[in-house]
Amino acid sequence: MTDPAFDTAVTRAYGTRLPIVAGGLMWLSDAAYVSACARAGIIGFLTAASFPEPDALRAEIRKTREFSEGGAFGVNVSMLPKLVPGERTEEIFRLIAEEGVHFVETSGRNPEPWLPLLKDAGITVLHKVPSVRFAEKAQSVGVDMVSIVGAECGGHPGLDLIGSFVNLALAERRLKIPFLIGGGVGHGGQIVAALAGGASGVVIGTRFLVAEEVTAHPDYKRALAGAKETDTMLSMSSLRNTIRTLKNETSQTVARMEAENPEIGIEALLPHVSGKIGRRAYETGDVSRGMLSAGQALGLTGDIAPLAGIVGGLEEEALAALARLRPAPARIKEGMAV
Repeated sequence: MTDPAFDTAVTRAYGTRLPIVAGGLMWLSDAAYVSACARAGIIGFLTAASFPEPDALRAEIRKTREFSEGGAFGVNVSMLPKLVPGERTEEIFRLIAEEGVHFVETSGRNPEPWLPLLKDAGITVLHKVPSVRFAEKAQSVGVDMVSIVGAECGGHPGLDLIGSFVNLALAERRLKIPFLIGGGVGHGGQIVAALAGGASGVVIGTRFLVAEEVTAHPDYKRALAGAKETDTMLSMSSLRNTIRTLKNETSQTVARMEAENPEIGIEALLPHVSGKIGRRAYETGDVSRGMLSAGQALGLTGDIAPLAGIVGGLEEEALAALARLRPAPARIKEGMAV
């Protein structure tokens, strides 16, 4: 039986057992990973940008549904124009609605223009933002929930670089809709802390990168499993597109080029930061090159394991944290509570 503490707006909205959203992993959030999340009692989102051809996305949605055993799943749509060539955002949303997907995660820019389409299709919209000020804007335009990823997160933490613990307290004060906290979350005790602080759940990405179901080379996973919380770095701030990645040859080169020329521009950096380079690391296991998104939760990442096992470990840690907060029943001895 699931602990009542895990009965939140998130688990009720998605019909999941635990208030955990699996972070969308570019090129890696496929049917194998997302359906494993569903079977483990959490929710994951296919990354639409990983399947640029509509027929490929449609096929992946159907494959995910087949393997999810009735569990919840959704689709992440990054609305950044560079990731949706030719402005195909509306086309993607319509495809998702046609396929009967009930949950969407949006990111990249204001989703307001597409909310009527999504709401008419009965789709629950979770919008991902890098700080509370953007969450307030998303709340004002009518999204159902927001996830706020702090400076510790892998990928794009935004320009404010506010830590997750501060985001938690600010969100509790400023938001009326349910919110999730992400960035550096990789231990069950942090789930309890987030819930105690007013969040309805957490977002976990880096911790799941070593799941067996993630379709990446074993050497890539072994490198992450052996990494520490200090093995990430920030770069690309010169482009106002800050990214936290694994510290490697490429990320250090990019940071050096930015330091030498703060006005360097994307053209000079593109040979290093192209997503195609990073994608090869997933195929070959060579983590020395490419901008490989990873957060400070690397310090909490254990061995390669089935995703259900990782989720089970997080649940055990969360239950242990709850036990520390709840006093043991008083034992009566000679009429006195001891």
